[in-house]
Amino acid sequence: MIERNEYLDVLKRFKDKEIIKVITGIRRCGKSTLLELYKEYLLNNGVKKDQIISINLEDLKYNFLTDYMSLYNYINDNLKDNKKNYVFIDEVQKINEFQKAVDSLYIKKNVDLYITGSNANLLSSELATLLSGRYIEVKMLPLSFKEYKSVYKDLSNEELYRKYISFGSLPFTTSLETEDDVNIYLSSLYNDIIIKDVMTRKKITDETMLRSVANFAMDNIGNLVSINNIASTLASDGRDINVRTIERYLEGFTESYFLYKTTRYDIKGKLYLKTGEKYYVTDLGLRYFILGRKLGDYGHVLENVVYLELLRRGYDVYIGKFDNYEVDFVALNKDGRVYIQVTDTLKGKDENDSKVLDRELRSLKKINDNYEKIILTSDNIPLSNEDGIKVQNVYEWLLDK
Repeated sequence: MIERNEYLDVLKRFKDKEIIKVITGIRRCGKSTLLELYKEYLLNNGVKKDQIISINLEDLKYNFLTDYMSLYNYINDNLKDNKKNYVFIDEVQKINEFQKAVDSLYIKKNVDLYITGSNANLLSSELATLLSGRYIEVKMLPLSFKEYKSVYKDLSNEELYRKYISFGSLPFTTSLETEDDVNIYLSSLYNDIIIKDVMTRKKITDETMLRSVANFAMDNIGNLVSINNIASTLASDGRDINVRTIERYLEGFTESYFLYKTTRYDIKGKLYLKTGEKYYVTDLGLRYFILGRKLGDYGHVLENVVYLELLRRGYDVYIGKFDNYEVDFVALNKDGRVYIQVTDTLKGKDENDSKVLDRELRSLKKINDNYEKIILTSDNIPLSNEDGIKVQNVYEWLLDK
């Protein structure tokens, strides 16, 4: 079992605090395993088995829990009055109006409550309003490059990266021996996302068109896209679909954490822009499985990896715009910001060709402030500095924290 210390430490810090711990993320990214690790921690630190109530709503043994009232009654009937009770509800969104049960459990002084879900509507406006100020969200992603390295210690960084993007970073794939086994697993997961998380929830009937939109989004990670552009591309292939339908499909993919959408930020004008957006896929293994493992486009794939790592590190991430120049990422947090350019290689046609480096430096040099500016590349180069702009090997950056 891979230690997910980044997330485990958050649960430990908030243990026994009067706040609901909400763990969200794509299917099979490790939410249930995180709860198991945390329950093990509790048992090793003085908590008794009878103080733990654990329900996984994907387990058929709990199919008698059909609504919020039956969920609440079951948990309430099993609480120990004179002890602290640690209540875990996995995939809570399967219960209609579950928030009513959650709210009632929250107000009990002897309950420490943990819930997980694989849909962003878990924290819809209704629930967020009902539980305002009463919860923290732990946003889980598949394995980071550093976590992946802990499994494959003997691989070089370059070998590790190729495996990381090709087979993906979902924890269970690290236990599979062959590419065929990985494919079987990813096929099952992808179908669950398409059928259960998107089609069923959004009441979509055209599965073929839904998969076409998913393929388009995965094939265009890191590219500026628009709903109209997707509609036009599909129409040119003889498949008519209206803009609103595409919008609903993409909502379904982002709500299920299959895709992440990032928008543009005007660095010079300090404005969040309403037009132009990019999509990134949560697990590149799914992309390679669907579109083919011999795909090129290594620059955008690397960009996808960096984007997810910035999310893991707690940043809000935007596409940067400065006049007519683009900065791959503007990453903001409470301490400030960092500007990042990502390129697969800085090498030109020969070793004296500096055109690629000059191009990557140009947009960052336009930004006249004192925040950190970095160029990340897969080139095997030592850390260097170009006019105050850090140039760093991306694998070292990924393993840095």
